[in-house]
Amino acid sequence: MKDTLADVNKIAIEGECITLGQFLKFARIIEQGGMAKSFLLSHDVMVGGSKETRRGRKLRPGDVVRVGSDAYAIVSR
Repeated sequence: MKDTLADVNKIAIEGECITLGQFLKFARIIEQGGMAKSFLLSHDVMVGGSKETRRGRKLRPGDVVRVGSDAYAIVSR
């Protein structure tokens, strides 16, 4: 499935990368960082079209994360 710019939420990060666990908290998908592991095991989270369960997965500008029907593009600040 191709995302259009209107369908994708842009998440601006500072620095070179952010971990998937940090992203989930920063994007307010989870309330606390400690929830990341269980969230990733119980929900379909896709990074670049592949299912991802590692909370330490590094996300860089240009990556697209899909959580359910929502898509998020990582962009530089």
